[in-house]
Amino acid sequence: MRRSCPPAESDDDEYAKFIKRMNPPRVVVDNESCENVTVIRVDSINQHGILLEVVQVLIDLKLTVKKAYISSDGRWFMAVFNVTDKDGDKVRDRRFISYIQKSLETDACFFLKLRNSTGIRERTIIEMTGTDRPGLLSEICAVLTNRNCNVVEAELWTHNSRVAAVVGVTDDATGRAVEDSDRLFAIEDLLCNVLKGDDDSGAATTSTLSAGQTHTERRLHQMMFHDQDYERGPGGGDDESRRPQVAVMDCSEKDYSVIIVRSKDRPKLLFDTVCTLTDMQYAVFHGAVDAGDEEAYQEYYIRHVDGHLISSEAERQRLIQCLEAAIERRFTQGLEVALRTPDRVGLLSEITRVFRENGLTIRRAEISTEGGKAVDTFYLVDASSGNAVEAKTVEAIRRELGAMVVRVKPSRVVASPEVGAAGPGFLFGTLFKASLQSFGLIRSHS
Repeated sequence: MRRSCPPAESDDDEYAKFIKRMNPPRVVVDNESCENVTVIRVDSINQHGILLEVVQVLIDLKLTVKKAYISSDGRWFMAVFNVTDKDGDKVRDRRFISYIQKSLETDACFFLKLRNSTGIRERTIIEMTGTDRPGLLSEICAVLTNRNCNVVEAELWTHNSRVAAVVGVTDDATGRAVEDSDRLFAIEDLLCNVLKGDDDSGAATTSTLSAGQTHTERRLHQMMFHDQDYERGPGGGDDESRRPQVAVMDCSEKDYSVIIVRSKDRPKLLFDTVCTLTDMQYAVFHGAVDAGDEEAYQEYYIRHVDGHLISSEAERQRLIQCLEAAIERRFTQGLEVALRTPDRVGLLSEITRVFRENGLTIRRAEISTEGGKAVDTFYLVDASSGNAVEAKTVEAIRRELGAMVVRVKPSRVVASPEVGAAGPGFLFGTLFKASLQSFGLIRSHS
């Protein structure tokens, strides 16, 4: 429960920031080269994390990456993205195109502080990890409501029987962040008691942040990684039918380690893999991504940030496990229930109580407030079996939650393809080369 301060910035960090300010990214948004997608080209000085910063901006603007080519082997970073808007169409609005360019040409970290503003100047962020169980979010919400806290935003992920949540709360009387340190310590203690599982591993920490100051999804990845959710238990973890296929190989003639990932395609898939590689201190020197109607293929040519290759089988297996976990965490398993209703104190506690009393458990949740309205999405499964929700239970939820229900949709599970025993020569000769050709970066010779 101890609050930790961010590490002090070194002179090297300040010098890197100075160099970046002197060499801002150059961005071109092209709607002429391809018929069905908008092409975004980004050139920038190279530094660790620049790829993640760019991808973060794209997903925060709700753009879907259909293809990508990345090269940062040297002092310069270059990336090309084929994107569509949230409806699967080209980006045609001139004002939005200008906004994309300005967002990418500005320091990405600064831009992230401005994203998804909800009108809340300040709120208290509570980060929680623990053992997942039915009714857990309902218990957390009850604690916060009893302590006069209003939940204004939250995101919760579960994976391999672990849970991580980032919750933004305000004082229900003032509408501002909770500032009393004794009150915060009391909230942390109560939440830790709720989060404790059989292994006594629950944790909760609080901090006060301005709106948009943290990238919630990256923090969730980091929290689950530190909680070691990538380690599968005796039962093998979550449903194997949706498990992505990851291979990590040596490419000694090119002096890289090579990663190939095949999985069901979904929004934010590129962010999840790039975030994991970045936070594990791997640098992507070349990469290619191709997202089809069902499957997505990703290739990365990596080294450690210190220049070394993957050195052992244990490290190789750990990287595979971590990439698999990063992709699985956001998998939309279960019944999707979307709600929209005027926000009020205790609303989330009431909603989660309805789910609990109808024998449902929450696999993932996204909670936000927009213009005084609560906009929430939950992914639910049967608490006793972990299977799909029965029709009679769906109707019971509709009756109890009434007009606030705007969408109820079952998710579909698509089995992942298997990765063949392809060596690095095969990789360099197929998707990577094809990606170069499709972006017009090399010519095809028959």
